[in-house]
Amino acid sequence: MNRKKLAVMLAVLVLLIAAGAYGIGNGKREEEPETKPTAETTEIRITQTKPQTEPETEPETQPETEPYRSPVNFEELWAVNPDVIGWITIPDTNIDYPILQGEDNETYLHMDLEGNETVAGSIYLDFEDEKDFSSLHNIIYGHHMKNGSMFKDIVRYKEQDYFNQHRDITIYTPEQEIHLKAFAALYTTPDPIRRKTVFSTEEGFDSYVREMTKKTVTYAEPEQKVKKLYSLVTCSYEFSNARTILYAYEVEEEEKPEAKKEPEVKQGPETEQEPELEYESEGAEYSFQ
Repeated sequence: MNRKKLAVMLAVLVLLIAAGAYGIGNGKREEEPETKPTAETTEIRITQTKPQTEPETEPETQPETEPYRSPVNFEELWAVNPDVIGWITIPDTNIDYPILQGEDNETYLHMDLEGNETVAGSIYLDFEDEKDFSSLHNIIYGHHMKNGSMFKDIVRYKEQDYFNQHRDITIYTPEQEIHLKAFAALYTTPDPIRRKTVFSTEEGFDSYVREMTKKTVTYAEPEQKVKKLYSLVTCSYEFSNARTILYAYEVEEEEKPEAKKEPEVKQGPETEQEPELEYESEGAEYSFQ
């Protein structure tokens, strides 16, 4: 009897131990996640949660424009004469001079850069023009000298071949570089209308340009509308008191010379050099007054 009870008790004990072990194992399995993420899954999740972006690029910046620096040493020129307003040069000619402007058109008719009296005078801008060459019509005067200096070469523009080969003209100022293109040359009388500098309308200016460039000796059709007119004036000898005028217009496109050099402070010819015409008796007409 005792053996049977002992056997039953052992059987029950075994069943209890088995049931407990099953419950513990089953509980552990419930706590574990269903699947473990693989490396590939992780990468996909990262890709989904953090989309790829294009690499950042620096915004494009426009290069800074360097301030204009004139090749002419105006500080040095002003130390000699504060009336210097520019410098005119025409490649392959003798024209390479400072431009002055006086209180009237008589001041530099027979006065050089240093204030000395001389028959050659100076190259100068009409006193009624703006000193920064902003006038619609800028008139520049220079004597016709025997030795080829000053504006002697202007009369050569009445030859078509010479005209065609020397159309480019540059004026340097402290603030800018002005490029001109010659388009007409003629000889005429020193009528006051030739030095008109103020115009009330654009149509009036256009009409003036057409009228002044009639009866030209040499001519080239302007490549653009003439918005600003320049007259380079010197004495001529076709008849008594004649003038040769080279007309040029200011080009809009910036065409810098291939090479720049700092011009020397040039002087007029020595006083013993005689011009081809005695100007003293007709200075007023020379400047179209």
